[in-house]
Amino acid sequence: MDNWIEFSGPDHTLQLFGVQLVGFSAQTGKKLLFTVVLLALAWLLARILRALTTLIDRRYERAAFWWRQAIRVLLVILLVIGLLSIWFDQPGRLATAMGLFSAGLAFALQRVVTALAGYVVILRGDTFNVGDRITMGGVRGDHHGNGPAAGSPGSRSGDVGSFAPVHRAARAHQQ
Repeated sequence: MDNWIEFSGPDHTLQLFGVQLVGFSAQTGKKLLFTVVLLALAWLLARILRALTTLIDRRYERAAFWWRQAIRVLLVILLVIGLLSIWFDQPGRLATAMGLFSAGLAFALQRVVTALAGYVVILRGDTFNVGDRITMGGVRGDHHGNGPAAGSPGSRSGDVGSFAPVHRAARAHQQ
C-alpha cells in the first residue's frame, strides 16, 4: 500500500486504497478548482463594489440601495454563466439538466402557479361582479370591485377593488 491515493486509467480516475471512485477524475478536479477560483473572484469583486457603494450611501441612500441591487443581480448572472460554462461542455447535458430542473420546479411550485392563474382569471375574466358574496379558502366576504389594485381577503370595506370579509358577529346573525 505504497500509493494509497493515485490517478489511473485513460481518464485519470482517482483511486483511494486501490478502489476506483466513480466521477472523480482529473477533469472533475480541474472543474472544481475553476469553480472555487470563480467563486473567490466573484466574492472579491462583490466586496470591492459594495465598498464603493458605501461612498454613495452617505449622500444618496436610495441610489446606493439600487446600486447594491444591480451589483447582486449582475454577479448572480455572471456566476450562473461562469458555472454553466465550466460544468457543461456539451449542450445536450445542459439541455437535460435544464429540463430536469424545470420539471422539478414546476412540480414544486404547482400550487403557486395555479394560484397565479386563478388570480389572472378572476381579474380578467369578470368572474365576480361587484356586490357578490363569495367564499375563498373558507373566508366568506363581499366583493367590492375588480382591478389591478384589488385587495386581499381581510381588506377593509370601501377599498378600491377589495374583498371585505363578513365578520363573525355578522355570520352568526345570518345563520
